[in-house]
Amino acid sequence: MKPYLLPLFLCITVLVSCNATKEDDSMTDDGQSDDGNGTSLVFVNAFPNLNFDRPLDFQTPNDGSGRVFVVEQGGVIKVFENDATVEETAIFLDISNKIGTNANEQGLLGLAFHPNFESNGYFYVNYTPTETLSVTSRFQVSSANANGADPNSEQILLEIAQPYTNHNGGQLAFGPDGYLYIASGDGGSGGDPQNNAQNRSNLLGAILRIDIDNVSTGLNYAIPADNPFIGENGVRGEIFAFGLRNPWRMSFDDQTGELWSGDVGQGEREEINIIVSGGNFGWKLFEGTFCFSGDCDDTGLEPPIFEYNHDAGDKSITGGFVYRGNAVASLQGKYVYADFISGRIWALTLDGSDNEILFNTGLNIASFGVDAQNELYFCAFDGSIYTFQEE
Repeated sequence: MKPYLLPLFLCITVLVSCNATKEDDSMTDDGQSDDGNGTSLVFVNAFPNLNFDRPLDFQTPNDGSGRVFVVEQGGVIKVFENDATVEETAIFLDISNKIGTNANEQGLLGLAFHPNFESNGYFYVNYTPTETLSVTSRFQVSSANANGADPNSEQILLEIAQPYTNHNGGQLAFGPDGYLYIASGDGGSGGDPQNNAQNRSNLLGAILRIDIDNVSTGLNYAIPADNPFIGENGVRGEIFAFGLRNPWRMSFDDQTGELWSGDVGQGEREEINIIVSGGNFGWKLFEGTFCFSGDCDDTGLEPPIFEYNHDAGDKSITGGFVYRGNAVASLQGKYVYADFISGRIWALTLDGSDNEILFNTGLNIASFGVDAQNELYFCAFDGSIYTFQEE
């Protein structure tokens, strides 16, 4: 995760980049975005009667209930109806007593519902019980309360040692293949001092892919047989892709099945990647397409589909979603994402050729999410959940 790095970023000398973000002048002075056809795009508080404590994940299970689940970093998941007039939430899960760290980039970081959640009640979380460990666990819904989890149902699936307190990743997502994908940062500090992202003997700096419906010897999960590094000596079979610094928020395109991820940069570039099986995304050899260390040979590396520099005060990407809803025609088929530090939101065409700035929100945007209708929302650290509308 990256949201609390402003003091660190202010200490970094930002060099001028030749690859500035391509933007247009479609945003009006009042913060509305004009699509050029007389329609204005606005963002609004989706649930004005609710307030959250550092919300950083927004999830909706495929169970027909219409409920929304919001993850608070301190260890609480809240559930409520997807209705703008809703006034109350219920606590679905409270593991704040398991979050044994006050480090700014740690806590409860991710939530994903099993594809068969409606029938089995399984859901998965990623959290940090200590400053030196991250955990991916399975919980189950209470048999007596559909809006509450059984706190005693935890089964720990995967533990990853964390050498530092930053760059934990933590996003969980089920792919169209039914496997659970886990975003793992490089272990932290600055400049990946242990070279974790290029070291496939550990699970850091990578996107992991596991089968949670089966088990292997000594594991509470199985490793899919078509994972790209199965059988390589000294390489962890859970790794699906590697060479990432801090993949902060990833999502699958509902139509194409492609996995999109933001990756937080060091001092030069923020990048957007389409994650492919076996891909090496270059860190710490490269930060985006900027040569960071080594001999600057990019042979065999996967370049970002898009990157932007820090010249305009953008310093920490929050990955988003390819919009596949119906309410906002101007966003259809575009990848919508933000920067946590600047609060700016963009819409990127899927080939990476055009990057349109939508808003300067001034908000610390920690995450995006979609509801059951694929409408898009974002979580901000002012405590609100926002959505988009056309006027």
